[in-house]
Order: sequence, then structure tokens, then C-alpha cells
Amino acid sequence: MKISILDDYFDTLRTLPCFRKLDGHEVTVWNDHTQDVDTLAARLKDAEAIVLIRERTQIRAPLLERLDALRLISQRSVYPHIDVEACARRGVIVSSDQHAGSPSYAAAELTWGLIIAAMRQIPQQMYALRAGTWQLGVGNSLRGKTLGIYGYGRIGATVAGYGKAFGMKILVWAREASLQRARADGYAGAPSKRAFFETCDVISLHMRLVKETRGIVTRDDLSRMKPTALLVNTSRAPLIEPGALVDALRAGRPGMAAVDVYEEEPLRDPRHPLLEMDNVVCTPHIGYVTRDEYEIQFSDVFDQIVAYGAGKPINVVNPEVFDVLRRRGNAP
Repeated sequence: MKISILDDYFDTLRTLPCFRKLDGHEVTVWNDHTQDVDTLAARLKDAEAIVLIRERTQIRAPLLERLDALRLISQRSVYPHIDVEACARRGVIVSSDQHAGSPSYAAAELTWGLIIAAMRQIPQQMYALRAGTWQLGVGNSLRGKTLGIYGYGRIGATVAGYGKAFGMKILVWAREASLQRARADGYAGAPSKRAFFETCDVISLHMRLVKETRGIVTRDDLSRMKPTALLVNTSRAPLIEPGALVDALRAGRPGMAAVDVYEEEPLRDPRHPLLEMDNVVCTPHIGYVTRDEYEIQFSDVFDQIVAYGAGKPINVVNPEVFDVLRRRGNAP
């Protein structure tokens, strides 16, 4: 099978043990990023399977219509970047494991790293020291403060555990089923969304980006945060109303932010407002970018390719594609 892997920036995947699962296939790895349809169509014209690294590349109908050889898209996690309906119409199977068995500990660890970095001003202190300044200012401790977990899934629960280990009070706001899980784990649920934003010293977002959660954090929510509070987002930028975080930080509520995700990625504009604010710690969407996490994730992604090659596709998110394939007489 001819397989193309997109956006492997540091040519990491071929160095992983799980890459051996693709032995016997013709694999092409692209290390740069492009969203130009003509360029992608030329690169992928012979590809029977495409491996995506999260949402780095948009796969939409104008591109799919030019990929006659394509039969499978294999990736992991959510897929707002893929036109799933167009894939089904074209007879392209989309396989995406939702990693229900375990959280991304890498993302949870980065979240906690950002919390400490922002509260103790670690990046700012480092840059000041490099510039010849000894101690830039006074940071904030975490012990005794209230950590708000918005969305109590696998990663949110893990971050809550880190907060508990640091002596923080944990307050959760989520759907009722998630709130029940949080209470069962010994954490308090906020009485209301308003109280959640008004009470917490640190709020960390941990939700999937779906239609119902897009813009779920509003300008009004952010305006209720303390001027000393920290907002952390290692999930997805569109969970926050567009432009609201920058405006809220300029208004002083919350007083700080730590973000790993942006409304447009990759972010290459050094003049982006978040990058120019002294009260913001920014990283380039590296929550899942560790060798250990890559091995876990791409072992699943490559298993999906092996399963397809064996005629037994797994983790198919567009099962209606099989009707199309049956009508064409080439169903697996």
C-alpha cells in the first residue's frame, strides 16, 4: 500500500518502534506543513492511505475530489479538520481511535507545567535574568488556592489529581454525568457556571471541541474571573469565544493566561497579541508532542492501517462509507 504521512515536522515517526508496523508498505513522509490544495493534491495523488498528525492539515472536499487513489485516512482523536461526509461520498474510510482507554498524560503534564510556569513567572524570570535583571517580581503559590477543572474527562481528572497533590482545592464544572464522576472521586462540583468562574484561582479547560462546546467559554465568563486568576487552555482554542481571551486579558480579568492552542495553527506571527503580553505563557501546541505519547498514539494509527490492509477496518467514524463501497462492489 502507498502511504503518505503529513506534517511530521521533525521526522520522528520513522524513529519509533511502532513504525515497523508499516514494514512492507511504500511510505512517504512529509516534514513541512502546507495547506495549499494544489501542493497537497500533487503530493498525495498516488496515496492509498494518509496518516494525519492530529489536526495539522485540513482535509476538505476540494482536496478529496482530486485524490482518486485514496482509500483510507488514519489518525487519532477528534476530527473537525476532516470533511467526513465528503470522505464517505468518495468511498474513503476514516479511522480514528478515540483513545478511550487512557488519558494523554503528556497533555496533562504540560498543563501542570504551564500552571507552575505562569504562577511563578518562570519564562519571564528567565528572560529577565538573561537581560541582566535579578528577580523580575513576586509570583504566586498554588497550595490552598482553588483549581477549577472545566470538563472532567480523562485529562481533566488527571490534572485534578496533580492539583490535589499540590494542596489545591478542586472545583469542577462539567456536564452532569461528568460532575457525578468528579464527586465520586471526592471533588466538589460548582453550584453554577458563574460561581465557578468567580471562585477559582486557576481554571483549566479540558473538553473536546465539538459543535456543542465551540465558544462555550464566553466573554462574560472571563469577565467574572479574579484579576489574580489564571486561565489555562491546552485543549482547543475555539472552546473560547473568538477574540475573547485577548480582550479579557487586556481588561485585567483574568490576570494571566497560559495557552498551548490557537485559533489558527501553526501560529507563525510573532506579533500575535498573546505573544506580546507579559502576563501570558505560550507554547506551540506541544501537549501531546513527546516520544512516549507518539509511540502510544501512532501504534494505534498504524494498527488501523494494518487492519484495513487485512480487509477488516477498525475505529471507522464514517460507517456510511460501506454502503458506498458495496454499491461500487469493492467493500472490504
